[in-house]
Amino acid sequence: MLGIVLRPEIEELIQRRQFSELREALLELLPADIAELLADVPREDQAIIFRLLPTGVAADVFERMDARRQRRLLRGLGQEQVAAILNEMTPDDRTALLEDLPRPVAKQLLGVLSPEQYQIAATLLSYPRDSVGRRMTPEFAVARPGWTAVQTLEHVRKVARKPETVDVLFVTDESGRLRGDVRLRDVVLAEPSAPIAGLLNRQVTPLKTRDHQEIAVRLFQRSGRPALPVVDQQGALVGIVTADDLVDIVREESTEDIVKVGGTAMLGGPYLQVGLWHMVRRRAGWLCALFLGEMLTATAMAFYSEAIARAVVLALFIPLIISSGGNSGSQATTLIIRAMALQQLRLKDWFRVARRELLAGLLLGSTLGLIAFVRIALWPTRVHVYGEHYLIVAFTVGTSLVGVVMFGTLVGSLLPFILRKLGFDPAVASAPFVATLVDVTGLVIYFTVASVILHGILL
Repeated sequence: MLGIVLRPEIEELIQRRQFSELREALLELLPADIAELLADVPREDQAIIFRLLPTGVAADVFERMDARRQRRLLRGLGQEQVAAILNEMTPDDRTALLEDLPRPVAKQLLGVLSPEQYQIAATLLSYPRDSVGRRMTPEFAVARPGWTAVQTLEHVRKVARKPETVDVLFVTDESGRLRGDVRLRDVVLAEPSAPIAGLLNRQVTPLKTRDHQEIAVRLFQRSGRPALPVVDQQGALVGIVTADDLVDIVREESTEDIVKVGGTAMLGGPYLQVGLWHMVRRRAGWLCALFLGEMLTATAMAFYSEAIARAVVLALFIPLIISSGGNSGSQATTLIIRAMALQQLRLKDWFRVARRELLAGLLLGSTLGLIAFVRIALWPTRVHVYGEHYLIVAFTVGTSLVGVVMFGTLVGSLLPFILRKLGFDPAVASAPFVATLVDVTGLVIYFTVASVILHGILL
């Protein structure tokens, strides 16, 4: 909010080209406030503001901007300042920037890094996308088991400016293999001559560089630690993942799951900043697939066209039937995907879920069926609208709803398990996909029930 309050003053200083006063005003703001301010000022003024900031502050501000604004700002800065900012950025944030850039641009930016930072960036980018290796930072504080508390604190004072966090010190042997960790608080409160080995916590579960980033989220949830170690295949400590990295991972994974459940793909940027054609391409694939699926509904209706012609009243309830099945299936899918994401359900729980959802579907379907029966039976113009056999029609619709809703909940609950078993993301069992599947089967159930109940009466 501070940046917004001071924005008129900032704009006036920019217009008057009073750069000395502008620099002083900017340095009174937090990096997050400056990043917010940069989002509101004209594009040509953003580079002016950025050039006035000290390199360290500029890097902090840059890390707090979204990827699209980062790329836009880089185009307005000179190569020297770009190099200074990239070299000053934390390795994990710099990796996140570079991996979203076109390869030629990323290669060009890698070329402006110092040899040390180039090696770090190249190493992190060599890991698979969405892996822990891409998210970690190789800047961390370590201690040795043989050090005393006072020796450890002296070491921390030397390196404290460089690592992202020193709340936890990771302890390694001479070959760099992880042996455990120790909290800085425990080191400070210990006797100066106390050995670190006596304070060591050996119950540390490390992440591996090629683990998927979702594993990091689950491990953070269980451990509650501010940072987790990352080891290579030989068990050597090569980096750490911190709590702020976790926030980015959770936001990305949640966004990805939400758009999948909605039946679309990631836009790759803020909604209003994504080009129209890009957005259309992202949404067209799923929409076309769902449309082709819905064409099976027309095929099913064509198969029962003779029954519809003989009992036109049945056609009145088709939207009711298929929407009820689709809605029940979408509900079940959403609940199961969420439970899986929270580690509340595992593959072995599929039978318990199926049994539970069948019972839930029976109760829900019976509720809807009863409402439909009463609605048809008591409608004032029931004979005129539904014919003289309106009670039989009401019973047919009510019974069909029980079957359709039961089937919808069963399919919606089991489809995520099937996809997980096959190695796919359960989130692709999106609500539109389940609804499309249940639409077709709902028609089959509806007309099958109708052919049994109405045989010799209307059919």
